[in-house]
Amino acid sequence: MSTTTLEQSASGPPGDGETTEADLARARKEQIGRVVAIFVMPFLMVGMMITGYLFAMHAPAPHNMPIAVAGTSQQVEQFARWLEDADPDAVDVRIVATDEQARDLVFDREVAGAVSLSDTGSATLYTAGAAGASQSSTVTGLVAPHVIGQGLDLVTEDLAPLPGHDTAGLAAMFMATGLMLAGYMPWSITLSNSPELLRKRRAIPLLAGWSALIAALVWFVADPVLGAVEGHTAAVLGISWLAVFAVGSVQFFLTRIFGPMAVLVGMLFVMVLGVPASNMGMSIYTLPSMYVKLHSFLPTAATGEALRSVLYFDGVGLGSHILVMVIGAVLALAAVFGIDAIKRKRNPDARDPEITVASLTAGPRPQRNWVRYVTLAAFPLAMVVMMFSIMLGAMYQPAPREMPVTVVAATEDVAEQAVAGLEQNMDGLFDFTASASVDEARAAVQDRSVVAAYVLPSADSPTATLIANQSAGMSQQQVVSMTFQQVAAGQQVPLTIEDIAPLPGSDTMGTVAMYVAMGWIMSGFMLAVVGNSAAPAAMRLKSLLPIAAGFSVFMSLVVWVIASPLTGAVDGHVLQLFGTGVLAIFTTSMFATFLTRLFGMLAVVPAVAVLMFLGVPASNGAMSIFMSPEIFRVLHDILPMPAAVESVRSIMYFGADNVGGHLVTFVIWGVVSLALVAAVDLIRSRKSAQEAEI
Repeated sequence: MSTTTLEQSASGPPGDGETTEADLARARKEQIGRVVAIFVMPFLMVGMMITGYLFAMHAPAPHNMPIAVAGTSQQVEQFARWLEDADPDAVDVRIVATDEQARDLVFDREVAGAVSLSDTGSATLYTAGAAGASQSSTVTGLVAPHVIGQGLDLVTEDLAPLPGHDTAGLAAMFMATGLMLAGYMPWSITLSNSPELLRKRRAIPLLAGWSALIAALVWFVADPVLGAVEGHTAAVLGISWLAVFAVGSVQFFLTRIFGPMAVLVGMLFVMVLGVPASNMGMSIYTLPSMYVKLHSFLPTAATGEALRSVLYFDGVGLGSHILVMVIGAVLALAAVFGIDAIKRKRNPDARDPEITVASLTAGPRPQRNWVRYVTLAAFPLAMVVMMFSIMLGAMYQPAPREMPVTVVAATEDVAEQAVAGLEQNMDGLFDFTASASVDEARAAVQDRSVVAAYVLPSADSPTATLIANQSAGMSQQQVVSMTFQQVAAGQQVPLTIEDIAPLPGSDTMGTVAMYVAMGWIMSGFMLAVVGNSAAPAAMRLKSLLPIAAGFSVFMSLVVWVIASPLTGAVDGHVLQLFGTGVLAIFTTSMFATFLTRLFGMLAVVPAVAVLMFLGVPASNGAMSIFMSPEIFRVLHDILPMPAAVESVRSIMYFGADNVGGHLVTFVIWGVVSLALVAAVDLIRSRKSAQEAEI
């Protein structure tokens, strides 16, 4: 920054006297501090988020999972001992007297599953699919081998199956996530842009109205629009309103303590700790033990479980979750009144906090208050609506859609006949191709051009073989495994599953690539957003490029340190992941910078929409793109997030076989975005010069 600029920033209004050396020094320190903030804020936000998610969810395994056992005393004690001796840390066995008690415990979600032993040589395994699909499968994996190993006939019964309109059980999870976002996001923005709205007589009624608006929108998208929820309108609206009001009340209190940094504190408890502890996407009994305790009082868990209780369990257990939210709201508002009373006593003439973000747009601060308030409300409203509608719409009904599978037989004619038969029963679910070469089919599975290969029995081998690729995607591997086990059973032949790339113990769910990629993408757009508000002068193109380059190197190293030595989710591949991360972060920062040139702070909305809300479903990370709507398969080949996920996956598990194509995607996005930034700057500089001449 030039000395002239520093002098201008240090000088006061006309008549204040000449600028001193001390004023210039203060101005320099302020400018340095603002540039440092460009690195610090993304580091804290991204580091906190990625560390929390990788630590909790990179390798889930059962820990003290509560399982009830019912039957005669001798049967129960013996079976419980077998179950505990197999893995003492995995289960917490609870012995009950009757089959009815076991069923009630499962339905009330006091245990994850139950086994009822009978005198006729059978055992019934009770689960509740609506309490979490991952939990049910984990319970089955723990219990079924012991039942079968003891020579008992296994009978399974789902006491609360998921409905057809929410086959993955994700409606409650995405509703809760949207409500949490609506609760913690608005106040920090309000504090920076319109602090007068944080006076209690305005803030509390505004929060009540905002909560009602969000509740209505979430219900409207989930029920009439998507059909992910059917009925329970009054209960869903009430829970949603209370959730937003409670989280907003706590965030209101946090802004009194931490100021604009309250957004980080809110994110810590609501998202970083709250999402893993919610028991929504993954059972808390497969995470570190601390999450079982966090589940009892964090708002994300209370909201998700309250919605789940109403939607799937006839309201059982609802009261305790409602109580958590009510207590949180009451204590938070009481603390606000207490803090304000103390501050007023100390300084009766205290004014509203200083405005640090004059305008949320690329233009000047609006002169009319109503324009500013509408813009202020539109920002979090758009974020909540987009996140909830896009993410839920993409994932709440996962099912294979033209999933590519090769059928292999001794001759291609036999393979084509088998394909014709399979297509009659599974029309639209799989895209079958015929082959007479096992080696070619295996190579296609290896390079991920097909999801799996089903090798028919032959004269030399009476067993069918499914060649799968777990590291290419856990969800699609599970789908093809279950499907072709049924196909082989229908053909009355045994099935062998050959997994050519099984996932390692450090990434048992196959989601590490997504979290690493998320760290890169979040880092890039955070640089642009934070830089635009904290140090706009430093975001001029001449200074932006070295800052973005240095920041990309710094954050790529941070993400690798979190993923590898800190959490143990990644083993090796330092240089490849580091270099790819640098390019991904720089590319994303250029794209987000272009958006900030056009929209100012509001650039967060389109940036997050493109990079995250569309990028995550299209990434082939958490869910196979062959199980999402068709549009995401198109976006998979275009967007930066899929390129980042597939790059990490290729580097970690496939010898970096197709990283080059994804690097080209980054380069195209980066070059085009940089050119657009330069074009916008050039147009604006010419316009400013013309106005100066006039």
